[in-house]
Amino acid sequence: MVKNPVSLDAKATHKYDDIIHTEYPLKNSDVIKHPRMSIQDRAKIFAPFAALKGYEEEIATRQKIVVPRIELSEEAKEYLDIQLGKIKQLLLEGQHPMVTVVYFISERVLYEEAGEYIQFTGMVAKFDQSSHILQIVEEKIRLEEIYSIESEWLTQML
Repeated sequence: MVKNPVSLDAKATHKYDDIIHTEYPLKNSDVIKHPRMSIQDRAKIFAPFAALKGYEEEIATRQKIVVPRIELSEEAKEYLDIQLGKIKQLLLEGQHPMVTVVYFISERVLYEEAGEYIQFTGMVAKFDQSSHILQIVEEKIRLEEIYSIESEWLTQML
């Protein structure tokens, strides 16, 4: 007796020849328990998932470069005031300039003020001098945290 037949003549290899090339579900069946799934739905089944939720974010936070805050010189503060004045003037005229802002995000590290500098580019939505907030798109930035503001719009103004 042969346990694992390898020839095509063996009886076990032809056991399902009558149904091997039929479509699923069988066309002549009256009741279909499981309708055929679309390719998009089938792809969702095999989509990757995050086994360690939050792992990628944790790695990203560990890779931050924490630096001490840079104190601006008086000339740099004056230049920022001029840039903010130009932004205010453009907003009053109904224009929303596209600017690139570098600002500081503070983190307390061993009782010292340290953090990271972020560069953000977007259209200025609002400038509120009373609350010291510059809003670029959805991002609200405190004026005290701004390191620099650059824009082609601002350099074109006299």
